[in-house]
Amino acid sequence: MSIKHTLKIAINGVTSHKSRSALTVLGIVIGITGIMLMVSIGSGAENLILGEISGLGTETIVIRPGREPSGLSDIGATIFADSLKIKDLEALKKKSNVPELVDIMPILIVPGGVSYKGETYSPQIIGGSIEFFAKAFNIYPETGTLFDENSIREKASVAVIGYKVKEKLFGYSDAVGENITIKGKKFRVQGVLPSKGQVAFLNFDELIMIPYSTAQTYLLGTDYFHEIILKASSPEAVARTVQDIELTLRESHNITDPIKDDFFIVTQQAAIKQITTIIGALTTFLSSVVAIALVVGGIGVMNIMLVSVTERTREIGLRKALGATNKDILNQFLLEAVMLTGIGGFIGIMLGALFGYIASIILTNYANLNWAFVFPIGAAVLAVAVSALVGLIFGIYPARQASRKSPIEALRYE
Repeated sequence: MSIKHTLKIAINGVTSHKSRSALTVLGIVIGITGIMLMVSIGSGAENLILGEISGLGTETIVIRPGREPSGLSDIGATIFADSLKIKDLEALKKKSNVPELVDIMPILIVPGGVSYKGETYSPQIIGGSIEFFAKAFNIYPETGTLFDENSIREKASVAVIGYKVKEKLFGYSDAVGENITIKGKKFRVQGVLPSKGQVAFLNFDELIMIPYSTAQTYLLGTDYFHEIILKASSPEAVARTVQDIELTLRESHNITDPIKDDFFIVTQQAAIKQITTIIGALTTFLSSVVAIALVVGGIGVMNIMLVSVTERTREIGLRKALGATNKDILNQFLLEAVMLTGIGGFIGIMLGALFGYIASIILTNYANLNWAFVFPIGAAVLAVAVSALVGLIFGIYPARQASRKSPIEALRYE
Protein backbone atom coordinates (compact mmCIF):
# COMPACT_ATOMS: atom_id res chain seq x y z
CA MET A 1 0.00 0.00 0.00
CA SER A 2 1.35 3.42 -0.93
CA ILE A 3 2.32 6.00 1.67
CA LYS A 4 -0.21 8.41 0.15
CA HIS A 5 -3.03 5.92 0.65
CA THR A 6 -1.91 5.12 4.22
CA LEU A 7 -1.77 8.83 5.01
CA LYS A 8 -5.27 9.37 3.62
CA ILE A 9 -6.71 6.55 5.73
CA ALA A 10 -4.89 7.87 8.84
CA ILE A 11 -6.32 11.36 8.29
CA ASN A 12 -9.81 9.91 7.93
CA GLY A 13 -9.30 7.93 11.14
CA VAL A 14 -8.29 11.09 13.04
CA THR A 15 -11.00 13.38 11.64
CA SER A 16 -13.87 10.91 11.90
CA HIS A 17 -13.83 11.11 15.71
CA LYS A 18 -13.08 14.77 16.40
CA SER A 19 -14.09 14.82 20.08
CA ARG A 20 -12.00 11.75 20.86
CA SER A 21 -9.04 13.15 18.95
CA ALA A 22 -9.30 16.43 20.88
CA LEU A 23 -9.29 14.62 24.22
CA THR A 24 -6.38 12.48 23.06
CA VAL A 25 -4.12 15.47 22.37
CA LEU A 26 -5.15 17.46 25.49
CA GLY A 27 -2.28 16.17 27.63
CA ILE A 28 0.22 16.91 24.85
CA VAL A 29 -1.19 20.43 24.42
CA ILE A 30 -0.88 21.15 28.15
CA GLY A 31 2.69 19.81 28.31
CA ILE A 32 3.97 21.70 25.25
CA THR A 33 2.15 24.89 26.28
CA GLY A 34 3.78 24.74 29.71
CA ILE A 35 7.26 24.15 28.32
CA MET A 36 6.94 26.96 25.76
CA LEU A 37 5.65 29.35 28.42
CA MET A 38 8.46 28.48 30.84
CA VAL A 39 11.17 28.90 28.20
CA SER A 40 9.64 32.16 26.90
CA ILE A 41 9.37 33.69 30.38
CA GLY A 42 12.84 32.41 31.32
CA SER A 43 14.36 33.97 28.19
CA GLY A 44 12.51 37.23 28.85
CA ALA A 45 13.75 37.32 32.44
CA GLU A 46 17.31 36.60 31.31
CA ASN A 47 17.22 39.39 28.72
CA LEU A 48 15.77 41.83 31.27
CA ILE A 49 18.33 41.08 33.98
CA LEU A 50 21.29 41.01 31.60
CA GLY A 51 20.10 44.27 30.07
CA GLU A 52 19.96 45.87 33.51
CA ILE A 53 23.44 44.59 34.39
CA SER A 54 24.99 45.62 31.10
CA GLY A 55 23.52 49.10 31.64
CA LEU A 56 26.36 49.72 34.11
CA GLY A 57 28.93 48.82 31.47
CA THR A 58 31.25 45.84 31.24
CA GLU A 59 34.10 47.86 32.77
CA THR A 60 32.19 48.34 36.04
CA ILE A 61 33.42 46.65 39.22
CA VAL A 62 31.45 46.46 42.48
CA ILE A 63 33.06 45.90 45.89
CA ARG A 64 30.79 44.63 48.64
CA PRO A 65 31.58 44.24 52.35
CA GLY A 66 31.74 40.95 54.22
CA ARG A 67 32.43 37.43 53.04
CA GLU A 68 31.02 36.41 49.68
CA PRO A 69 27.66 34.73 50.37
CA SER A 70 27.55 31.04 49.57
CA GLY A 71 23.82 30.71 50.26
CA LEU A 72 20.69 32.56 51.35
CA SER A 73 21.72 32.40 55.01
CA ASP A 74 24.84 34.47 54.26
CA ILE A 75 23.04 37.36 52.55
CA GLY A 76 21.93 38.98 55.83
CA ALA A 77 25.47 38.99 57.16
CA THR A 78 26.67 40.68 53.97
CA ILE A 79 24.03 43.42 54.20
CA PHE A 80 25.09 44.38 57.73
CA ALA A 81 28.85 44.05 57.17
CA ASP A 82 30.89 47.20 57.87
CA SER A 83 34.30 46.39 56.39
CA LEU A 84 34.40 49.08 53.66
CA LYS A 85 35.43 52.41 55.17
CA ILE A 86 36.71 55.84 54.18
CA LYS A 87 40.37 54.72 54.46
CA ASP A 88 39.66 52.02 51.85
CA LEU A 89 38.11 54.60 49.53
CA GLU A 90 41.15 56.85 49.85
CA ALA A 91 43.51 53.92 49.26
CA LEU A 92 41.65 52.87 46.12
CA LYS A 93 41.72 56.42 44.76
CA LYS A 94 45.54 56.43 44.75
CA LYS A 95 46.83 55.94 41.21
CA SER A 96 49.79 53.97 42.49
CA ASN A 97 47.46 51.35 44.00
CA VAL A 98 44.91 51.02 41.19
CA PRO A 99 46.52 52.53 38.07
CA GLU A 100 43.69 51.71 35.66
CA LEU A 101 40.92 53.14 37.82
CA VAL A 102 38.90 55.81 35.99
CA ASP A 103 36.16 56.66 38.49
CA ILE A 104 34.95 55.54 41.91
CA MET A 105 31.85 56.07 44.03
CA PRO A 106 30.78 54.70 47.42
CA ILE A 107 27.11 53.86 47.92
CA LEU A 108 24.93 54.24 50.99
CA ILE A 109 21.29 53.16 51.07
CA VAL A 110 19.19 55.51 53.21
CA PRO A 111 15.92 53.96 54.41
CA GLY A 112 12.82 56.07 54.95
CA GLY A 113 10.88 58.70 53.06
CA VAL A 114 10.95 62.37 52.16
CA SER A 115 8.49 65.16 52.90
CA TYR A 116 7.70 68.67 51.66
CA LYS A 117 5.00 70.88 53.17
CA GLY A 118 2.92 67.96 54.36
CA GLU A 119 3.41 65.87 51.22
CA THR A 120 5.30 62.63 51.83
CA TYR A 121 6.84 60.11 49.43
CA SER A 122 9.02 56.99 49.70
CA PRO A 123 11.55 57.04 46.86
CA GLN A 124 14.95 55.37 46.72
CA ILE A 125 17.38 57.55 48.68
CA ILE A 126 21.05 56.99 47.94
CA GLY A 127 24.14 58.61 49.33
CA GLY A 128 26.77 58.76 46.61
CA SER A 129 28.19 60.89 43.84
CA ILE A 130 25.64 62.09 41.30
CA GLU A 131 28.43 62.99 38.88
CA PHE A 132 29.42 59.31 38.69
CA PHE A 133 25.87 58.33 37.74
CA ALA A 134 25.55 61.23 35.31
CA LYS A 135 28.65 60.14 33.39
CA ALA A 136 27.84 56.44 33.59
CA PHE A 137 24.26 56.76 32.31
CA ASN A 138 24.47 60.05 30.42
CA ILE A 139 21.73 61.64 32.49
CA TYR A 140 21.96 65.31 33.49
CA PRO A 141 19.49 67.63 35.27
CA GLU A 142 16.53 68.94 33.30
CA THR A 143 16.55 71.91 35.64
CA GLY A 144 19.22 72.99 38.12
CA THR A 145 22.68 71.43 38.46
CA LEU A 146 24.51 68.41 39.90
CA PHE A 147 26.32 68.63 43.23
CA ASP A 148 30.10 68.15 42.94
CA GLU A 149 33.08 66.94 44.97
CA ASN A 150 33.10 70.20 46.97
CA SER A 151 29.59 69.43 48.22
CA ILE A 152 30.77 65.95 49.22
CA ARG A 153 33.83 67.30 51.07
CA GLU A 154 31.75 69.97 52.83
CA LYS A 155 28.98 67.47 53.70
CA ALA A 156 26.48 69.81 52.11
CA SER A 157 22.75 69.32 52.58
CA VAL A 158 21.89 69.24 48.89
CA ALA A 159 19.95 66.78 46.76
CA VAL A 160 19.24 65.90 43.17
CA ILE A 161 15.81 64.35 42.69
CA GLY A 162 14.13 62.26 40.01
CA TYR A 163 11.30 63.33 37.74
CA LYS A 164 8.58 61.39 39.59
CA VAL A 165 9.78 62.61 43.00
CA LYS A 166 9.42 66.16 41.75
CA GLU A 167 5.90 65.48 40.47
CA LYS A 168 4.78 63.83 43.71
CA LEU A 169 6.12 66.55 46.02
CA PHE A 170 5.97 69.72 43.92
CA GLY A 171 3.48 69.04 41.14
CA TYR A 172 3.94 71.64 38.43
CA SER A 173 5.93 73.99 40.69
CA ASP A 174 9.66 74.52 40.33
CA ALA A 175 11.52 72.31 42.81
CA VAL A 176 15.02 73.80 42.45
CA GLY A 177 15.94 75.83 45.50
CA GLU A 178 13.18 74.34 47.67
CA ASN A 179 13.90 72.40 50.86
CA ILE A 180 12.82 68.79 51.36
CA THR A 181 13.09 66.87 54.63
CA ILE A 182 14.79 63.48 54.99
CA LYS A 183 14.95 61.92 58.46
CA GLY A 184 14.28 65.31 60.05
CA LYS A 185 17.09 67.09 58.14
CA LYS A 186 16.43 69.65 55.43
CA PHE A 187 18.04 69.30 52.00
CA ARG A 188 18.01 71.93 49.29
CA VAL A 189 16.97 70.60 45.89
CA GLN A 190 19.82 71.45 43.54
CA GLY A 191 18.66 69.64 40.40
CA VAL A 192 15.82 67.64 38.86
CA LEU A 193 16.61 64.74 36.54
CA PRO A 194 14.61 64.13 33.35
CA SER A 195 12.40 61.06 33.05
CA LYS A 196 14.73 58.11 32.52
CA GLY A 197 12.96 55.12 34.03
CA GLN A 198 14.61 51.93 35.19
CA VAL A 199 18.29 51.45 34.35
CA ALA A 200 20.54 48.82 35.90
CA PHE A 201 18.36 48.10 38.95
CA LEU A 202 17.94 51.82 39.57
CA ASN A 203 14.79 53.81 38.86
CA PHE A 204 16.05 57.32 38.17
CA ASP A 205 12.51 58.70 38.21
CA GLU A 206 12.10 57.67 41.87
CA LEU A 207 15.61 58.56 43.02
CA ILE A 208 16.97 61.06 45.49
CA MET A 209 20.75 61.37 45.46
CA ILE A 210 22.59 63.15 48.27
CA PRO A 211 26.34 63.37 49.04
CA TYR A 212 27.54 60.15 50.67
CA SER A 213 29.44 62.13 53.32
CA THR A 214 26.21 63.88 54.34
CA ALA A 215 24.32 60.59 54.48
CA GLN A 216 27.03 59.05 56.66
CA THR A 217 27.31 61.93 59.10
CA TYR A 218 23.77 63.27 59.50
CA LEU A 219 21.38 60.50 58.46
CA LEU A 220 22.96 57.13 59.21
CA GLY A 221 25.68 57.91 61.74
CA THR A 222 27.98 55.26 60.26
CA ASP A 223 31.61 55.20 59.17
CA TYR A 224 31.27 52.50 56.49
CA PHE A 225 29.78 52.06 53.01
CA HIS A 226 27.27 49.55 51.73
CA GLU A 227 29.29 49.09 48.54
CA ILE A 228 31.82 50.80 46.33
CA ILE A 229 31.43 51.03 42.55
CA LEU A 230 34.47 51.53 40.31
CA LYS A 231 35.09 51.97 36.61
CA ALA A 232 38.16 50.48 34.95
CA SER A 233 39.73 52.12 31.92
CA SER A 234 38.43 49.37 29.59
CA PRO A 235 36.75 45.95 29.72
CA GLU A 236 40.16 44.37 29.06
CA ALA A 237 41.58 46.09 32.17
CA VAL A 238 38.92 44.69 34.52
CA ALA A 239 40.85 41.55 35.51
CA ARG A 240 44.02 43.53 36.29
CA THR A 241 42.02 46.14 38.20
CA VAL A 242 40.34 43.45 40.30
CA GLN A 243 43.76 42.11 41.31
CA ASP A 244 44.93 45.63 42.23
CA ILE A 245 41.77 46.18 44.31
CA GLU A 246 42.26 42.90 46.17
CA LEU A 247 45.89 43.73 47.00
CA THR A 248 44.99 47.26 48.09
CA LEU A 249 42.13 46.23 50.37
CA ARG A 250 44.10 43.34 51.91
CA GLU A 251 46.87 45.75 52.76
CA SER A 252 44.36 48.25 54.15
CA HIS A 253 42.70 45.54 56.28
CA ASN A 254 45.96 43.81 57.28
CA ILE A 255 44.88 40.56 55.63
CA THR A 256 47.61 38.13 54.59
CA ASP A 257 45.44 35.09 53.85
CA PRO A 258 42.96 35.60 50.94
CA ILE A 259 40.62 33.09 52.58
CA LYS A 260 40.05 35.66 55.35
CA ASP A 261 38.99 38.45 52.98
CA ASP A 262 36.24 40.59 54.54
CA PHE A 263 35.11 41.90 51.16
CA PHE A 264 34.23 40.43 47.78
CA ILE A 265 34.28 41.78 44.25
CA VAL A 266 31.63 41.41 41.58
CA THR A 267 32.33 42.17 37.92
CA GLN A 268 29.65 42.55 35.28
CA GLN A 269 31.05 39.63 33.24
CA ALA A 270 30.90 37.35 36.28
CA ALA A 271 27.41 38.52 37.18
CA ILE A 272 26.17 37.94 33.64
CA LYS A 273 27.64 34.43 33.58
CA GLN A 274 26.22 33.58 37.01
CA ILE A 275 22.72 34.87 36.22
CA THR A 276 22.66 33.10 32.85
CA THR A 277 23.57 29.84 34.57
CA ILE A 278 20.98 30.27 37.33
CA ILE A 279 18.12 31.20 34.97
CA GLY A 280 19.07 28.41 32.57
CA ALA A 281 19.07 25.84 35.37
CA LEU A 282 15.76 27.12 36.76
CA THR A 283 14.11 27.10 33.33
CA THR A 284 15.35 23.57 32.68
CA PHE A 285 14.05 22.39 36.04
CA LEU A 286 10.61 23.94 35.57
CA SER A 287 10.39 22.63 32.01
CA SER A 288 11.31 19.16 33.27
CA VAL A 289 8.51 19.31 35.82
CA VAL A 290 6.01 20.45 33.18
CA ALA A 291 7.28 17.72 30.81
CA ILE A 292 5.63 15.17 33.09
CA ALA A 293 2.41 16.25 31.41
CA LEU A 294 3.85 14.92 28.16
CA VAL A 295 4.27 11.48 29.68
CA VAL A 296 0.71 11.62 31.00
CA GLY A 297 -0.42 12.79 27.57
CA GLY A 298 1.49 9.92 25.94
CA ILE A 299 -0.25 7.40 28.17
CA GLY A 300 -3.55 9.01 27.21
CA VAL A 301 -2.69 8.63 23.53
CA MET A 302 -1.90 4.94 24.04
CA ASN A 303 -5.17 4.30 25.90
CA ILE A 304 -7.31 6.10 23.34
CA MET A 305 -5.53 4.33 20.47
CA LEU A 306 -6.19 0.95 22.14
CA VAL A 307 -9.87 1.89 22.38
CA SER A 308 -9.78 2.94 18.74
CA VAL A 309 -8.22 -0.38 17.71
CA THR A 310 -10.97 -2.27 19.55
CA GLU A 311 -13.73 -0.18 17.96
CA ARG A 312 -12.28 -0.60 14.48
CA THR A 313 -11.67 -4.36 14.66
CA ARG A 314 -14.06 -5.10 11.79
CA GLU A 315 -12.42 -2.35 9.70
CA ILE A 316 -9.02 -3.98 10.31
CA GLY A 317 -10.39 -7.39 9.33
CA LEU A 318 -11.95 -5.96 6.15
CA ARG A 319 -8.73 -4.21 5.13
CA LYS A 320 -6.72 -7.37 5.68
CA ALA A 321 -9.23 -9.38 3.69
CA LEU A 322 -8.74 -6.92 0.82
CA GLY A 323 -4.96 -7.43 0.90
CA ALA A 324 -3.58 -5.07 3.53
CA THR A 325 -0.51 -6.48 5.27
CA ASN A 326 0.41 -6.36 8.96
CA LYS A 327 2.90 -3.60 8.08
CA ASP A 328 0.18 -1.51 6.39
CA ILE A 329 -2.05 -1.74 9.47
CA LEU A 330 0.92 -0.96 11.76
CA ASN A 331 1.89 2.10 9.69
CA GLN A 332 -1.72 3.36 9.61
CA PHE A 333 -2.24 3.36 13.38
CA LEU A 334 1.28 4.55 14.09
CA LEU A 335 0.78 7.45 11.68
CA GLU A 336 -2.50 8.33 13.40
CA ALA A 337 -0.76 8.50 16.79
CA VAL A 338 2.06 10.68 15.45
CA MET A 339 -0.43 12.97 13.68
CA LEU A 340 -2.44 13.41 16.89
CA THR A 341 0.58 14.27 19.04
CA GLY A 342 2.04 16.44 16.27
CA ILE A 343 -1.18 18.46 16.11
CA GLY A 344 -1.14 18.70 19.92
CA GLY A 345 2.45 19.95 19.80
CA PHE A 346 1.58 22.63 17.23
CA ILE A 347 -1.41 23.83 19.27
CA GLY A 348 0.76 23.84 22.40
CA ILE A 349 3.37 25.99 20.68
CA MET A 350 0.74 28.53 19.60
CA LEU A 351 -0.87 28.65 23.06
CA GLY A 352 2.51 28.85 24.83
CA ALA A 353 3.56 31.76 22.60
CA LEU A 354 0.22 33.49 23.15
CA PHE A 355 0.39 33.16 26.93
CA GLY A 356 4.03 34.29 26.89
CA TYR A 357 3.06 37.37 24.88
CA ILE A 358 0.20 38.16 27.27
CA ALA A 359 2.56 37.74 30.24
CA SER A 360 5.04 40.18 28.66
CA ILE A 361 2.28 42.78 28.19
CA ILE A 362 1.14 42.41 31.80
CA LEU A 363 4.70 42.64 33.16
CA THR A 364 5.45 45.67 30.99
CA ASN A 365 2.28 47.64 31.67
CA TYR A 366 1.46 46.68 35.24
CA ALA A 367 4.81 45.76 36.80
CA ASN A 368 6.71 48.62 35.08
CA LEU A 369 9.35 46.24 33.75
CA ASN A 370 11.07 46.60 30.41
CA TRP A 371 10.03 43.05 29.53
CA ALA A 372 10.39 41.94 25.93
CA PHE A 373 8.48 38.96 24.54
CA VAL A 374 10.75 36.16 23.36
CA PHE A 375 9.55 33.40 21.04
CA PRO A 376 11.96 30.50 21.65
CA ILE A 377 12.43 29.06 18.17
CA GLY A 378 14.72 26.29 19.41
CA ALA A 379 12.17 25.23 22.02
CA ALA A 380 9.40 25.25 19.39
CA VAL A 381 11.37 22.97 17.06
CA LEU A 382 12.20 20.69 19.98
CA ALA A 383 8.53 20.68 21.05
CA VAL A 384 7.40 19.45 17.64
CA ALA A 385 10.07 16.75 17.62
CA VAL A 386 9.26 15.64 21.19
CA SER A 387 5.51 15.54 20.59
CA ALA A 388 6.00 13.43 17.44
CA LEU A 389 8.38 11.16 19.38
CA VAL A 390 5.78 10.74 22.14
CA GLY A 391 3.25 9.69 19.50
CA LEU A 392 5.74 7.25 18.02
CA ILE A 393 6.69 5.67 21.35
CA PHE A 394 3.21 5.44 22.85
CA GLY A 395 1.59 4.54 19.54
CA ILE A 396 3.73 1.47 18.86
CA TYR A 397 1.89 -0.86 21.23
CA PRO A 398 -1.65 -0.09 19.96
CA ALA A 399 -0.41 -0.23 16.35
CA ARG A 400 1.20 -3.64 16.91
CA GLN A 401 -1.98 -4.90 18.56
CA ALA A 402 -3.96 -3.80 15.52
CA SER A 403 -1.51 -5.33 13.01
CA ARG A 404 -1.54 -8.75 14.75
CA LYS A 405 -5.30 -9.26 14.57
CA SER A 406 -6.47 -12.24 12.55
CA PRO A 407 -8.60 -11.12 9.59
CA ILE A 408 -11.11 -13.97 10.12
CA GLU A 409 -11.52 -13.24 13.86
CA ALA A 410 -11.68 -9.51 13.14
CA LEU A 411 -14.50 -9.90 10.62
CA ARG A 412 -16.47 -11.97 13.14
CA TYR A 413 -16.04 -9.25 15.84
CA GLU A 414 -19.31 -7.60 16.90
